[in-house]
Amino acid sequence: MKLVGISGSIIGSKTTKAVHEVLQTAKAKDASLITELINLKDYEVEFVNGQPLNDYNDDTIKVVTTILSADILLIGTPIYQASIPGVLKNLFDHLPIDALKSKVTGIVTTGGTEKHFLVTEYQLRPIINYLKGVVPVGNIFIHNSDFSKDNEINNMDIKNRIDRLVEEMIYLQNGINNRAGK
Repeated sequence: MKLVGISGSIIGSKTTKAVHEVLQTAKAKDASLITELINLKDYEVEFVNGQPLNDYNDDTIKVVTTILSADILLIGTPIYQASIPGVLKNLFDHLPIDALKSKVTGIVTTGGTEKHFLVTEYQLRPIINYLKGVVPVGNIFIHNSDFSKDNEINNMDIKNRIDRLVEEMIYLQNGINNRAGK
């Protein structure tokens, strides 16, 4: 199985660190997993303008096709002004309506205020549901204070929650695959 983690911002490094932690934990739990990080900071994903995917630049095509090729996804995003960054919303707009069908899609968010955890429920979950993704129960919000000065996650509760999220994502995807005869 292939797990693709998306770091949905073009600034900062906390979200990328959080996504990387989840990918490392997943690889430690299941060495057969193929993991890949898409850091939107490293790509020039064009703005959606209604054209077919093949009419966009190579970066846009690569990011979208990598997402479509994944068995499991992890969406990582910082929360700014009680919302997701525009670059992540733009990426979602590139995806076909059934892009996440039968794909477990976990969520990890970072933010500076505890109230930002609600963005997962009121913005991200509806988008993932619309794209037909399966959202685990155990998604993670990481407050900025849970990172050290070196951007290491220093809260053991968060590390334990990452561990449980990975277990749930793998368990759910295995169930979906078994039911589909994969």
